[in-house]
Amino acid sequence: MTPKEVVSFAKENGAMMVDYKFMDFVGIWQHFTTPMSEFSEDTFEEGLGFDGSSIRGWQPIHASDMIILPDPETARMDPFTAIPTMSLICNIFDPITKEDYSRDPRNIARKAEAYLKSTGLADTAYFGPEAEFFIFDEVRYDSTSNQSFHFVDSSEGTWNTGREEFPNLGYKPRHKEGYFPCAPTDSLNDIRNEMVMEMQKVGIRVEAQHHEVATGGQCEIDMRFSSLVDIADKLQWFKYIVKNVAVRNGKTATFMPKPLYGDNGSGMHSHQSLWKGGVNLFAGDGYGGLSKMALYYIGGIIKHSRALCAITNPTTNSYKRLVPGFEAPVNMAYSSRNRSAAIRIPMMSTNPKAKRIEYRTPDPSCNGYLAFAAMLMAGLDGIENKIDPGQSLDKDIYGLSPEELSNIPSAPGTLEEALKALKDDHEFLLKGDVFTADVIEKWIEYKTEAEVNPVRMRPVPLEFALYYDV
Repeated sequence: MTPKEVVSFAKENGAMMVDYKFMDFVGIWQHFTTPMSEFSEDTFEEGLGFDGSSIRGWQPIHASDMIILPDPETARMDPFTAIPTMSLICNIFDPITKEDYSRDPRNIARKAEAYLKSTGLADTAYFGPEAEFFIFDEVRYDSTSNQSFHFVDSSEGTWNTGREEFPNLGYKPRHKEGYFPCAPTDSLNDIRNEMVMEMQKVGIRVEAQHHEVATGGQCEIDMRFSSLVDIADKLQWFKYIVKNVAVRNGKTATFMPKPLYGDNGSGMHSHQSLWKGGVNLFAGDGYGGLSKMALYYIGGIIKHSRALCAITNPTTNSYKRLVPGFEAPVNMAYSSRNRSAAIRIPMMSTNPKAKRIEYRTPDPSCNGYLAFAAMLMAGLDGIENKIDPGQSLDKDIYGLSPEELSNIPSAPGTLEEALKALKDDHEFLLKGDVFTADVIEKWIEYKTEAEVNPVRMRPVPLEFALYYDV
């Protein structure tokens, strides 16, 4: 839509308010709202000011003024507001330099798309994320100097088979058996359908929805793939809708990777391919029906996988999921069909247009704009430098001996390790000024000071069970 068309769209839909959404550095949508009387075509040129010092990882207080510039292509009616409200996703503009703000995640994603085109290798990068999540009935947590705890609950949690529910009707999926029995064991089909309906209202094409492997409410809704910035925008709408539909139904949803001990965590398997002139460049006659370009792309992902984890798996909780020997894809190998490899080549269709790779390590706690941009830059580095991904691994990796596993690169074991890898390996992200040195430095600094150190310094309840009597 053009700015003029957005104004008409707002009038046609009876919008009385305009909501401006943008992404903070870490990965949470922020917003503010104005009456329609304050909105016009000029808003797309002049923007609106706000305090950048109050946004995590952004400006210092002595240089706090920032400008939002809404993208007219993103106009949607917000499905959750009581007053009819038009929503716009915004880019961030620095009023002093007169340039797009370097720490705006959406700007980084836009630069990644521009860099791809500038290489001449391809004109479009398609991504299809599978963002898993949990729907719980309750969550409580606290951490102070003398106590800490967390508690989540779900009526379908297998731990509640003995609870008095007046009556308890059973039908609770056992650990690792949530994929995917029908109702009544799957108690969340209706709420997922409601989420799908709301997603379609804002232009998200949904391919399927289902219960996932874990007990206690693990779910998945699959979006149709799209270009990098567009799918990152849609991922934010996806999270917004999942959380708000859950709350509307008296429940709570989380994209935290590992909220339950002893069952599967939530990943965000990311399908990706490069296209040019409407032709899928990943289709070929090599291994798994892939082209040389696709194999080099895989080589780039594998080479930079440890650094990528600092962006695609950016929380301390991410590494409760990425534990060797369990269900998570920590082994940086590639294979067709094999779901124990970190990079899988789906073989569900013989259509060349469907040929893609699936990177299974990322999780949905990530900032989609940064994660997709970083994966693309790693893959492009592989193509530009013809990085050989090595031999495919078609065995069940979980059944390999320690000697066999020793030759396969693995994901970092902690966020601290991942940040160290990013510090040592980030030149590939700086090409085309997509990421800047300032962004990398601030990311490492913020994650270390705000997340790694506070978690590292706090005792946890299990430590009392293990060590109190020493």
